[in-house]
Amino acid sequence: MDKFGILKKYFGYDTFRNAQENLIDHILEGKDTVGIMPTGAGKSLCYQIPALLMNGITLVISPLISLMKDQVGSLNQAGIHAAFLNSSLTVNQYYKALNFARQGRYPIIYVAPERLVTEEFLDFAINSKISMVAVDEAHCVSQWGQDFRPSYLKIVEFIKKLPKRPVVSAFTATATKEVRDDIIDILQLENPMVMTTGFDRSNLYFGVVAGKDRYGAIKNYLETHQKDSGIIYCLTRKQVEEICGRLIKDGFLVTRYHAGLSDEERRKNQDDFIYDRVPLIVCTSAFGMGIDKSNVRFVLHYGMPKNIESYYQEAGRAGRDGEPAECILYYSSKDVITNQLLIDNNQDNQDFDAATRLIIKERDQERLRKMTFYCFTNECLRDYILKYFGEYGSNYCGNCSNCFTQFEKTDVTEIAKALVGCVESSRQRYGTTVIIDTVHGANTAKIKSYRMDGNPYYGTLRQMPVYRIRQVLNHLRLNGYLFVTEDDYGIVKLTEQSGHVMKEDSQIIMKLAKESSKQGKKGQDKGKTSKKDSFQEGTFTEKEESLFEKLRALRLEIAREEKVPPYIVFSDKTLTHMCLVKPKTKEEMMTVSGVGQFKFEKYGDRFLACISSFSLGNG
Repeated sequence: MDKFGILKKYFGYDTFRNAQENLIDHILEGKDTVGIMPTGAGKSLCYQIPALLMNGITLVISPLISLMKDQVGSLNQAGIHAAFLNSSLTVNQYYKALNFARQGRYPIIYVAPERLVTEEFLDFAINSKISMVAVDEAHCVSQWGQDFRPSYLKIVEFIKKLPKRPVVSAFTATATKEVRDDIIDILQLENPMVMTTGFDRSNLYFGVVAGKDRYGAIKNYLETHQKDSGIIYCLTRKQVEEICGRLIKDGFLVTRYHAGLSDEERRKNQDDFIYDRVPLIVCTSAFGMGIDKSNVRFVLHYGMPKNIESYYQEAGRAGRDGEPAECILYYSSKDVITNQLLIDNNQDNQDFDAATRLIIKERDQERLRKMTFYCFTNECLRDYILKYFGEYGSNYCGNCSNCFTQFEKTDVTEIAKALVGCVESSRQRYGTTVIIDTVHGANTAKIKSYRMDGNPYYGTLRQMPVYRIRQVLNHLRLNGYLFVTEDDYGIVKLTEQSGHVMKEDSQIIMKLAKESSKQGKKGQDKGKTSKKDSFQEGTFTEKEESLFEKLRALRLEIAREEKVPPYIVFSDKTLTHMCLVKPKTKEEMMTVSGVGQFKFEKYGDRFLACISSFSLGNG
C-alpha cells in the first residue's frame, strides 16, 4: 500500500493538503524535516503516514499525557496499532506495553521525553529498529519558545545512544524564526528541509473587547452560543474559580481546570469536556496543549496572555475541524500588571545562569509589549499576528473586529504634542494615568500633590474625552514615540522618535473608529450560521440541520459504547458533509471527507441507516 492508500483507508481522505505530501516524501527519502504548520493543518499525518510505510518503529516525542492519549486513541479507532509510554501508566501497564513494543506490535509509539533516557526504555530502543524520531510541539525545545521544556533537551542525548541514527522530524504550529533556528540547532538536524505552510487560519474570527464588565460581556456571549462547545481562558487560578462559580450560579453547564486541582479532578473535568458531557470549560494555560477536540466553536480570553505565541496557540484550539469559530480577547490594562508579575516570579528558568535568566526575562517583557499592542491596535488583528510570525498580508482579512469597524484617518498631532510635551516637562517621572489626567486638567489630590497642576500642559486637552487621549497615547506607544516601563509603576518615557512629534512641521495621523464596534458582531453571526460555510457545493436547510443533530446523537451513542470522545468517531466536518451528500450506499458514503475503509466497516451501516430513516421520515 502506498501513501495515498493509507490516507484513504485509515484517515478517509482522497488528497493531501498544503505541504503534507512534500513533507511525507522528504521523510520517506530518509531526510530530516521541520514542518511549521498551523493548528488543524494535519501535522500528525506528516509523521504517521511515513511511520506506516517505513520498516521499523516511529517514536513520537510528545510533551503532555493528554496529547498522547488523544493521538493514540484516534489511531486505534482508525485501525492503526499505537501505544503511549508515560507516567499515567501503572508499572504493570508500562512493562506490558514495552513487551508488546519489543514484539513489534506498534509501528507508532508516543513517549514522554523524560522516559527516553530511563534504563528500561533505552534497553528497548537500542535493541529495536527505530526508523524515525518525530518531535511534536517542537517549540518546547527552545528556551525562547512559549512552552520551553528542559526535558526536551534529552532528545539529542537519546538519539546519540541509538546504534543507528534514525530520521528526525520536528513539527510545531507556533515558531518565530529564532525558535525555528533553535529547533534545528538543538536537535542537531542534518541538512533539514524546513517547510512553513503559513500561520493563517482563515476560519477563525479574531476580536478584542475592552471594558470594565468583562464577566457581563462573556455572559452575554455565552447566552447566544448555548449549543456550542467553548473554552474560557483566565490568567490565574483565582479567576478560574471566580468565573466558573459565577457561571454555574447563572445556570451554565461548565467545569474548570487549573494546576491547583488534584490530578483526579483535572482528569475528570478534562474528560467531561472532551467527551461532550460538559460544553464549557474555564481554565488557565495549564489546559489545552495536545487537546484535539475538533468541535470547539469559540475560545474566549478573560484577560490578555503574556505573549502572542501563547495567545495564538490557545485561540487555535477553536475550529480545528475547519468550521467557523471565534476567538475573542476581553482586555483590561490590569492584565499587563498581572502578566508582569508572572514574568517576575517565573520559576521555569532556574536551571540557567543569572545572565541567561536576565536575557530571557527581557525577551519575555518585549513579547508582553507586543501582546499589549495587539489589544489596542486599529489595524487588522489577523495581519498583526501574522506579521509577528514573519508573514505579511494586505492588512485586511474581513474576519476580525477591526476589519468590521469603520475607521477614518484623523490628524491627532496636537494631542500627541501635548502628551509628549507633558512627559518631557515632568522629566519622565509619571505613569499613563497621571499624564492623561494632567493634560485633561483633572483636579485630583494626586495631581495636586505631584504639582502637575502647574505643568505647562495642564488642561490643554480639557475639551477632549479621556478615552480619546488614551487612544492617542496608545498609538504613540505602538509606533515607538513613547515607551512605558514594564514594572509596577508603568512610567511613561521618551524614545529616540519622541523629538519627531514636537517638530513644527510634524503630523501624526491615526485610524479612529467612526462608531464603536460591537464585540463579536460578525463573529456571532458566523457562530449562528449553519454548517454550510465549509462546503460550498450545497446549502444547509432546516431539514439538514435536523439531520445533523440526528447524526450527532448517533455519534454520541457510538462514542459512549466505544468509550472514546465523539469527535474521534467522526468530526463535525464529516457529519456536515454527510448531511450534504446524504449517501445511500457504501460507495457514496466513501466519498464523504473523513470516512475511510476502516471506519466505514465499524460505523458506516449505522450512519447509512440513520440517514435513510431520516430521509423516509422527511419525504
